[in-house]
Parts: sequence; C-alpha cells; structure tokens
Amino acid sequence: MQDDNYGKLISSLAKVNDKRICLLVMDGLGDCANGSKGTALQIARKPNMNQLAGQSACGLLLPVGTGITPGSGPGHLGLFGYDPTVYVVGRGVLSALGVEFDLQNRDVAARLNFCTVDAQGNITDRRAGRISDDENRRVIAKIRADLKPPKGVEVFFETEAEHRALLVLRGDTLDDNIGETDPQTTGVPAPRADRPPYNQSRTAKIVAGIIDQVGKILADEKKANFILARGFAKAPNWPLFPERYQLKPAAVAGYPMYRGVARLVGIPVVGQPTTAADVCAGAAKALADHTFVFAHFKYTDKTGEDGDLDGKVRRIEEMDAALPALLAAKPDVLIITGDHSTPPSLKAHSWHPVPVLMAAGHLRGGQAPAFDEVNCRGGEIGTIPSHHLLPLAMAHAEKLEKYGA
Repeated sequence: MQDDNYGKLISSLAKVNDKRICLLVMDGLGDCANGSKGTALQIARKPNMNQLAGQSACGLLLPVGTGITPGSGPGHLGLFGYDPTVYVVGRGVLSALGVEFDLQNRDVAARLNFCTVDAQGNITDRRAGRISDDENRRVIAKIRADLKPPKGVEVFFETEAEHRALLVLRGDTLDDNIGETDPQTTGVPAPRADRPPYNQSRTAKIVAGIIDQVGKILADEKKANFILARGFAKAPNWPLFPERYQLKPAAVAGYPMYRGVARLVGIPVVGQPTTAADVCAGAAKALADHTFVFAHFKYTDKTGEDGDLDGKVRRIEEMDAALPALLAAKPDVLIITGDHSTPPSLKAHSWHPVPVLMAAGHLRGGQAPAFDEVNCRGGEIGTIPSHHLLPLAMAHAEKLEKYGA
C-alpha cells in the first residue's frame, strides 16, 4: 500500500465535538448534456436543492482522478476520506460485507451478475432482465443443490439483490489473482477466469471450473442462465473511520453493496431504506445519535445505467421533495453529491466530475443559482479530489485542530 500522508495528517488533527455532518449520496448523480437535452439535474424541478445551492458552497469532485471512470467502491471510499488510489479493494469484499457474510481470512469473494447468454454462449443481457430478489433466491438454491465443490474448498453462493449475487471460496492457499469474467458489454462470450496470465493461479482454475458447472446447472433457465464474476478480493486491514476521524458514524443504505463499503471502514448500518422519503427520514433519525451520517439513494444510478433520462429526472425530483424531512434535523454540515457520474446517454459510469453542494457555517456566500454540473463549476469549493471533501466538511464543523505552530 502507498503511504497515506494526507489521511494520516487529517487523523492527527481530528477532534471531538457535538456538531453533526450528513453526507447524502445520490448514486451516479453526475451527468453530461445528453445531446442537447441537458443534464438530469438541469432538467429536474428541484426548488429545495436550488435554494440550498444559493446558500451553500458548491463545486465538482474528482472521484479518482481526471479522466478516470470510478467503480462504486472507489467512488464511496473517496467520499469517506480514503484516497481510492491508496485504498484498493475488490467489489467482492463489499458485496460480502453488504449481505453480512462472515468473511474470514481464508476467503476470496467475488461479485456476480446473473446474465443471459444465447445458444452460442454470447451475452445478450448482462443483468438477466433485472430478475427479482425472489427469482435470484430460487436460482441460487438451484446452484447450491447441484454444485459439486472442488476438494478442499468450500463454495458459498448468496443472493445480493435483483441480478446481483455473491460468490465466496474458502480454503487454504487461495489467492485473488483471478481474471474477471464480465466483459462489461454484450454480443461476446464471457472470458474465462483462468485465461493467461491468470492460468498460473490454482484459484483461477478452480473458479473457471465452478463457472463451467454453473453454466450447465442453469442451462434450462430463460433469463438467468449464466454468471459473470468480477472484483475477486480478500478482506483488507485498514484504519477504521470512527478512530481515523473521531466521529460517531452511521449509515442508512438500502442496497447491500453500499452497506458493505460502509462496514468495510467501520461505519455501522442503522437503517436500510430505499425510497427517497425513507432515506431522508432515516438520515434525520440517525442524526439524533451520531455525528456523521452517510445516507445512500440508489435510483439516480439505476436509471442512468438503464439509459432512462426521464426516470433519472424523476428520481432527482423525488429526492428534492423528500429533503425537508432531512433539513428539519438541522445537520451542522449537509453534503449532497454522488459517488460518480452515470449519464443516461452512456448507460454506464463515466469520468465526468461530480457536482457537490455543502451547506454549512462559515461559508463565503453562495454563488450558484441552481444545483447542477454547470453552476457548480464556478462554486466556492472548486474542483477537488473527492477524498478532500470530508476533511473540508470537518473543518466547517470545527472538528480539525490547527496544523503547526
């Protein structure tokens, strides 16, 4: 691991007080112009966010670095103040922690997508039509009943949500040098986990054999007839959020992966809301007993990945309508942002900087007439690495000592 000098500095300056910070993450919030239509934030009717923008510090965040498209794990780690180029973890660990799997040091975990392949083995739908949770559980049970684990290795399949699932291998001398089998596109076959250079890994060969078995077990399924695996990883040993920042944290997050990234850094989950109204109500409730609350809303990302601009606009408007319940809790610092951008025109995560709004004391005055990507460009925060945002919030909450004499 690289040295984390900035993180260590912030940790050395952190001090305790009763002021409360709320981080509201609208997943995949950032956008591009979608041709000439504008971004979802520009189109959406959002009077509460726009009013906040005029009273707040605004800016843009670089989740990892200029031009780099982040995954959800790095995107959230940055928002928690962990430099994602230093703290690197595979998606499988986050999925395991998200479903509260008892991950051990002998385990290797991977995130799965159920997918649909045609008779030639080419992927036609990476998400198997977004099957329901119940359908996911049925298919998982089918795999568990028929799979023959390799000698000396325990194999666990667990439902995550919709088309997402978890694979965990447990055994001695397992490694995570395994090729990802999700090509992130359709019309092609899934690459093998034991392709060169991964064919030198015993664990990669085990995984390839398991996937071959699953393909045969699910061959008669209409939608979820194959699996794609990515994010193979072992659990890391990192500094935990409460000690690092001297904060009493809590998370309210409905989707397992985001509960997982919170638990990874020691943020306990106190609620699992999914709707905008429940997310804001859950965050307000958590603020009564915690000095840092992470609140997560998934659907701005989901609609972006589906290419549904109108749907993304509606989800933003839902959150705007729900905001008064959170504002009534009067957090001392309120941040509204995303973990990455998901433009509907791309149907995927992108490299575009993410808009951010921070309502707090001791500001220089709001300049933005509305909360969107264009107005945030000229805001007080400027364009900063996302892992600098939490220290900025702590400074506005008077939670950082002076540095030096």
